[in-house]
Amino acid sequence: MDYTVVRSRRRTMALEITRDARVLVRAPYRTADAAIRRFVDAHQQWIDTHLTRRQDYLASHPAPTEAEIAALRERAKTYLPGRVAFWAERMGVAPSGVKITSARTRFGSCSGKNSLCFSLYLMQYPPEAVDYVVVHELAHIRHKNHGPAFYAEVSRYLPDYRQRQALLRN
Repeated sequence: MDYTVVRSRRRTMALEITRDARVLVRAPYRTADAAIRRFVDAHQQWIDTHLTRRQDYLASHPAPTEAEIAALRERAKTYLPGRVAFWAERMGVAPSGVKITSARTRFGSCSGKNSLCFSLYLMQYPPEAVDYVVVHELAHIRHKNHGPAFYAEVSRYLPDYRQRQALLRN
């Protein structure tokens, strides 16, 4: 079993399967190599299961080419500002700006100064899911957290937001 060890000031060991399907072991600085090996051996079944799952995912979802990324970026630049304007007017809020990023782990964000960022990869999802992310980020202009008032705001404009949210997970 091939794995990478990252040592830090942590107190316990942990396993991680990275986005690119590598096994990562996080361990305290003074942990002996033999103890790390025993830890990996004891969790071999978990590693095999999750590593296989990640490899299968990567095989069925190849990384987009540079041309595909450029096309997604252009589509996002033309589509998202219009959706933001549409929903901002309905919700009575005004974002200070809209940016398109190549973020892989989040679809959108709202800064403390009400500037919105959206991932170009959002364009791979249905319009209902895109509208959910837009409304979600616009709701952060009024509510800077994910408390009950925030979700009440989202629900006010998208009563089916949970179904739309589920589209992002599939």
